[in-house]
Amino acid sequence: MTVSESVTLERILDAPVDLVWRMWTEAEHFAAWYGPTGATVPVVEMDVRVGGRRHFCMQMQTPDGDRKVWFVGEYRVVDPPTLLRYTESMSDSDGNLVSPEAMGMPLDHPEVTEVTVELDDFDGRTRIVMTHAGVPADSPGATGWNMALDKLEAHLAA
Repeated sequence: MTVSESVTLERILDAPVDLVWRMWTEAEHFAAWYGPTGATVPVVEMDVRVGGRRHFCMQMQTPDGDRKVWFVGEYRVVDPPTLLRYTESMSDSDGNLVSPEAMGMPLDHPEVTEVTVELDDFDGRTRIVMTHAGVPADSPGATGWNMALDKLEAHLAA
């Protein structure tokens, strides 16, 4: 995938690397911050090991009412507490893949995308670089990631 087919965000978070790692790898923490503003994550299953499965539901209010979107993926790299890489695809509530087109996404949206999370100690704080390959930098998905990282910062500050 080319650079234009990915979004990369970098932040300095006011929390130690170990805590930020837990935000990404423990279901109760992930559910507390993930998703764009207004979204909740009522269901999260994480088997954080290489080859392990992740499956979760993101719920939000839309002009058409309550909407639930399910995702499934597999952990490809788990190197605590500095590197996490996993795939992500749209799914149904049972974890079966659903085509992006069936979910109203553009025809050229990939069926499988990949998220890489890099964490580095930055004088007791954490430098995070998050790349989502398959999501264009100028897309609604990129906006959603920025909102999610804003929620992560607020959750860490609470």
